[in-house]
Amino acid sequence: MAGGRLAGNAYSSSPVMLQGGGLHRSRKRLTQMKVRSLICLFVAVLAMPLPAMAADTCPPAGYSEEQLLELGRGGFVIADAAQRNALAPGLMACLPDPNPAIRDGVVYTGLATWLRGQSLAPETINALYANLLVQIASTADANGFQQPFAALVLSEVARTGRIDNTFTPAMRNELVEVAANYLASVRDYRGFSETEGWRHGVAHGSDLVLQLALNPNIDGAQIERLMNAVAAQVAPAGEVFYVYGEPGRLARAVFYAWARETVAPVYWQAWFDRIENPAPMKNWNEAFASQAGLARRHNTMALLLALHLNATTAGKQAEALDALVLQALNRVQGE
Repeated sequence: MAGGRLAGNAYSSSPVMLQGGGLHRSRKRLTQMKVRSLICLFVAVLAMPLPAMAADTCPPAGYSEEQLLELGRGGFVIADAAQRNALAPGLMACLPDPNPAIRDGVVYTGLATWLRGQSLAPETINALYANLLVQIASTADANGFQQPFAALVLSEVARTGRIDNTFTPAMRNELVEVAANYLASVRDYRGFSETEGWRHGVAHGSDLVLQLALNPNIDGAQIERLMNAVAAQVAPAGEVFYVYGEPGRLARAVFYAWARETVAPVYWQAWFDRIENPAPMKNWNEAFASQAGLARRHNTMALLLALHLNATTAGKQAEALDALVLQALNRVQGE
């Protein structure tokens, strides 16, 4: 280490025998020498290049961007399990990559392919889980890609945990809190850009909630926590018009949460009462007087219509849900 060698040289003076009155002057000269040496050391350290950060880089070591794209074109086939399990965590550094072909086409698609194909070791999945918890809470990416894609990949990890039943109760509870906090906190409502690709925070957060709602080990209180987060995004404040399929993704999470039958009917009645509430407007007729009102009506209607479709497709087993949906639809329409 260069700094260590410099520090060693600065203090490696030969011993000097000092006698009588020359002691004070010699000590003064020695002190001045030490000060000059320390100054030289400080300047030298400042001039040194900073060491590389310990964080992973994108593309991962040993791969070029073109190699990653080629891997995707080949269906993410890596015969060597050790190589595959080494690459998977390495892709985490590419999660906020501004290139959608890497972020979406390689990171998400590749990890989803391996997770759904049961091609990753439990230790690798645990490493992905830990990394994604950090990324979904991070606001460091000014471009707004990191959090929604952390939620999307985390939904695949949650799916694997649900199917393999590998999550501990503590992990499930942690993930419920992470999912609910993230979905409720989304304020970036950008969906798709032809140059930048997807962000889609609400939809990706809904996908994570869906996988948790499907998990039979998630209890009624946890379902309620998740559904409260969904309710917070049904009709965001302001002039936010959902046009990228967000209501359908939210509705899917609600439908499967209701189908679990772990939450009391009184909760669902209160949940729909909240959804159909026009506040801050006095009534739904006021929606036609402002962009914010129209957005609220548009988004609420879109969710309810998507739920109605889900319920009618399910048939008799979802009649109770459909009754709540139709009641809310009538109130929003002012009938």
